[in-house]
Amino acid sequence: MEHPLDPAIAAKDPVCGMTVNPVTAKYSLAHAGNHYFFCCKACEEKFNADSQKYLKPSQSARFGAPGGMAPIAKPANPGNYVCPMCPGVRESKPAPCPSCGMALEPEVPVAASRFDYTCPMHPEIVRPGPGTCPICGMTLEARTVSTNQENPELRDMTRRFWISVVLTVPLLAASMTDMLPGMAAEHALPAGGLPWIELFLASPVVLWAGWPFFQRGWASIVNRSTNMFTLIAMGTGVAYLYSLIATIFPGIFPPSFREMRGAPAVYFEAAAAITTLVLLGQVLELRARTQTGAAIRALLDLTPKTARVVRQGNEEDIPHDQIRRGDRLRVRPGEKVPVDGVVVEGESAIDESMITGEPMPVAKRVGSLVIGATVNGTGAFVMRAERVGSETLLAQIVQMVSRAQRSRAPIQRLADRVAAWFVPAVIAVAVLTFALWSLFGPQPRLAHALVNAVAVLIIACPCALGLATPMAILVGTGRGAHAGVLIKNAEALELLEKVDTLVLDKTGTLTEGKPKVLSVIAEQGIAESEVLRLVASLEQSSEHPLGAAIVRAAQQKHLALAEARDVRSASGRGIAGKVEGKIIVAGNEALFQELGVPMGGLRERAEVSSLARSTLVFVSKNGQPAGCIAIADPIKGSTPDALRELKAQGLRIVMLTGDSRAAAESIALELGIEEFEAEVFPDRKSDVVRRLQKQGRTVAMAGDGINDAPALAQANVGIAMGTGTDVAMESAGITLVKGDLVGIVRARKLSQATMRNIRQNLFFAFFYNLIGVPIAAGVLYPFFGLLLSPILAAVAMSLSSVSVITNSLRLRSLAL
Repeated sequence: MEHPLDPAIAAKDPVCGMTVNPVTAKYSLAHAGNHYFFCCKACEEKFNADSQKYLKPSQSARFGAPGGMAPIAKPANPGNYVCPMCPGVRESKPAPCPSCGMALEPEVPVAASRFDYTCPMHPEIVRPGPGTCPICGMTLEARTVSTNQENPELRDMTRRFWISVVLTVPLLAASMTDMLPGMAAEHALPAGGLPWIELFLASPVVLWAGWPFFQRGWASIVNRSTNMFTLIAMGTGVAYLYSLIATIFPGIFPPSFREMRGAPAVYFEAAAAITTLVLLGQVLELRARTQTGAAIRALLDLTPKTARVVRQGNEEDIPHDQIRRGDRLRVRPGEKVPVDGVVVEGESAIDESMITGEPMPVAKRVGSLVIGATVNGTGAFVMRAERVGSETLLAQIVQMVSRAQRSRAPIQRLADRVAAWFVPAVIAVAVLTFALWSLFGPQPRLAHALVNAVAVLIIACPCALGLATPMAILVGTGRGAHAGVLIKNAEALELLEKVDTLVLDKTGTLTEGKPKVLSVIAEQGIAESEVLRLVASLEQSSEHPLGAAIVRAAQQKHLALAEARDVRSASGRGIAGKVEGKIIVAGNEALFQELGVPMGGLRERAEVSSLARSTLVFVSKNGQPAGCIAIADPIKGSTPDALRELKAQGLRIVMLTGDSRAAAESIALELGIEEFEAEVFPDRKSDVVRRLQKQGRTVAMAGDGINDAPALAQANVGIAMGTGTDVAMESAGITLVKGDLVGIVRARKLSQATMRNIRQNLFFAFFYNLIGVPIAAGVLYPFFGLLLSPILAAVAMSLSSVSVITNSLRLRSLAL
């Protein structure tokens, strides 16, 4: 008898990496002399649109990393090469990955000695070292977060601020001598002496302390990208230059510039005070921005500095960066787990709250997986290091959150469009203000015109508008990381708030993903243990959860497994191969129909004998029915409560499963899910998502397996269970570290709170400028005789940016 499955079934979808059967694949494409097969239409369209993206293995952006982005750090060790898809693969030289075939890349550590720097408002700006953004003038920040909190820009601005304060206080006192009884300037100082004293005090403040503002303002003109520093440089520069000329050549000014005493007014105190207040605003803003990265620095600080390694019977403490895969590490009570690994001796309970957000300790025993940076309880154990360096879960969390914090949400486009016209509009308003006050203002008209025009330039703050979205994203993604919710990009965080339909894969999402064999049914003439042994022998090399359950059941019964040959898997249907010379097929009814294998009375006997919620694996030997194995996957304990809360939020819940309709209906009834689709092949999951989207639904898809990757990519928001495969996590916009539905509840709360915070920030920025600019122009003067001093305008401008950042920082205390 020929083998029932085509040998070419192992073809891979070049877009998502999913295994595709070329014989039954619906989507294929010829390119450059090769034929490629795809799991769904979406993958085919992506490949057809940009085939080089998926054919060039050097691009690490294959599954969603920023395309074309330069490496953020130098390789930790030129001799180590890792796979961008399969973190567990490492070789000493470049080679194809043995698992997925992609070219291995030099290993990049999380904490590198060299950082690229980027702008928080314009992440497309990347520089190899510190500096300022050529678009908005803001200080660039390290794109790779480190534990070092020292900020040279903050230190420099703080020094300039305090020196400015020392000089500005006596300058303000000197300028107010005319207001004090018996202290008129002409009596206290020689004629014309006060302006020279003010010039002496103001010059260091404006020309030295404020020099960075003039540099950034000039750069904005050179780069044709006007910004906040354009306005500050113009406002303080005009006030200082006018006062300088009025002090040196007072006779050249017309009467409209002169005060009652006959001398032109000078505004040294205004120029100095504005500079000092803007410096204060910069100091407060830089301090607040430093706090926005506290969440990621806190994650980095979780890593222990040393580990106790057991080698050849001896124990010694070694630095954390010297841990190698395969090392045996002893973890004592109260210590942190050094890296990701497996317990090989002892048992304990570990606090994983810093990674998963769950407060209860998790029991660990031999064979249990442990996560680096989690805290051991009262027990002691020995573990084997499995993932080290940039491979650990903590390192991947830090990298993912850092990328998300630099991404841009769609709502940012509104602020970008406004900001593009904002500064030119403010300059136009300042020119109009000067003209109107010069023509219609009270005497001295030109002096009033100058002061009000400067106030307009100073009070306007495009920076608050630009910071409204990125600061909230920065803090929100950091807060999510501490709760076990990893946001891949800002767009996913924004869209999750709008989701109205949630599609859930059953296995590993609603259930534990660790099925158990409930019963074995055998045809006459064959023992139940023989049916179990034959299928377990076939499934030894399979990674499918059902296959693993069958192997575990056989091992528990101490059955002697045989070697299987010519094993082939049919995605979503089953597996086939030769065991002891016999052709064994194990799968669902669809596979039996496809291969023409008779069912006999297996279906009827299984429906009577097995539990309603079980999945049935039919077995044939040499083309004849041999038996059936009933397998059930326990529902996660947190699933019912999480589903109730998600429904209470108005979400439409749809369950997808490859199980039989009877098994799916039983689970749906138990969980209160009204909509479900059973017997769904992997390549149809994305079709279901697409159909819901065509109905006008905003869809989120949650899954954990390689076969979920196309649906996760198709959905408006893909949600991957952290307990699942790397491919699923790369295809999703959000990853839940703990891997249960409670994480979806948390993610949705985070999305709603972050978007609410962004709208508040945008309101503050728009409202502030809409109100502040007209007041500075003097719109209240005809009605109330009120004018806004440029000094007060500087205070308001500085506080506007600080208020936006402070409001964003409230997300750090969000309860999830």
